[in-house]
Amino acid sequence: MVKKNYLIRIFIAAAFFLAIAACQKEKQVPLISDAEQKYIVEKATSFLDSFPITVTDAICERSAGGAHDFYSEGDYWWPDPENPDGPYIRRDGESNPGNFTAHREAMIRFSQVVGIETSAYLLTGDKKFAAAVGKHLAAWFVNPKTRMNPSLLYVQAIKGRVTGRGIGIIDAIHLVEVARSVEILEKNGALPEAFIAEVKSWFGELVTWLTTHQYGIDEMNAKNNHGTCWVMQVGAFARLTGNTEVLALCRNRFKDVLLPGQMAADGSFPQEIARTKPYGYSIFNLDVFMATAEILSTDTDNLFTYITPDGLTLEKAAEFLYPFIKDKSTWPYPPDVMYWDEWPVRQPFLLFAGRAYHKPEYLELWKTLEGYPTNGEVLRNLPIRNPLLWLMEKPIK
Repeated sequence: MVKKNYLIRIFIAAAFFLAIAACQKEKQVPLISDAEQKYIVEKATSFLDSFPITVTDAICERSAGGAHDFYSEGDYWWPDPENPDGPYIRRDGESNPGNFTAHREAMIRFSQVVGIETSAYLLTGDKKFAAAVGKHLAAWFVNPKTRMNPSLLYVQAIKGRVTGRGIGIIDAIHLVEVARSVEILEKNGALPEAFIAEVKSWFGELVTWLTTHQYGIDEMNAKNNHGTCWVMQVGAFARLTGNTEVLALCRNRFKDVLLPGQMAADGSFPQEIARTKPYGYSIFNLDVFMATAEILSTDTDNLFTYITPDGLTLEKAAEFLYPFIKDKSTWPYPPDVMYWDEWPVRQPFLLFAGRAYHKPEYLELWKTLEGYPTNGEVLRNLPIRNPLLWLMEKPIK
């Protein structure tokens, strides 16, 4: 009897400690180390007093738009040596350092600040981080003196040729995590409802513009990563604003246009491989594909597992690219003409695919890569930089 009671006490003690461990585990953030969590909170704290910078803080005299219009210039367009004052000429893959980039940089900074502050809010539950997000959202979307117009009429302009192009809509991919942050803060009641409504109204206007203006239609019909980015952007903004009609449009394009139109049988993206930066473009397109699936998938319509009639699926794309992320020296195509050494970083496709397809090797590789790159070209082509926004919806504390 004594032995039996002793065993019962041992069993109860073990069960107690297992329960404690389970409770502690629930408070842990999957895949994000304690050191990174500390970094996020410290970085967000350093941003608390940061002043918003919007499109109104820098104006380019070459822009055909006004002070509230986002403006950018075509990356691969340069002065013509034979006609320096004439229309620019194209040099694919080679970015012109003389281009106006202030608005792009401001939007990337905006996305970084909002993403890191929202991540800190998820880790701590402290509404001071949400309030900091609200300050920047107000400057970009609400304050009439500083807000950006909800359109992209003057993007990737080319001197002597065009004042704007649909191809430039891709510049706004950095609003995707901003939209995700607004979703999270709204679900947790972390910002006033009336204020959230104003922000969502701005995104609603942008969705209308993206789906009706010729620039938006042109970008929607692009055959390469630009078409993928259009679906990701519009899907993210439509999900925030509850636009079910546009969400259905995006899901249908994913299934009927993007996958069959861009992916080869081996999982590669031929249009990207044909470019002068095949490695970077292939990674970028798959990152966007996976983010799009994350944004648009539902319990009854999982785009991660969708298979085209020809047997194409996102899983094949991940299987194709994973070995070249693990060991870039095995890349069988030419190296990129610029920024070859800067890739890869902590590519979001590894995170999304690792979770969706139960591939621990993808997640382990993801954890070893640089999570907070500083190179401007990398940042520009990395719209998903804050994993907590996609791993969590409620604060853990």
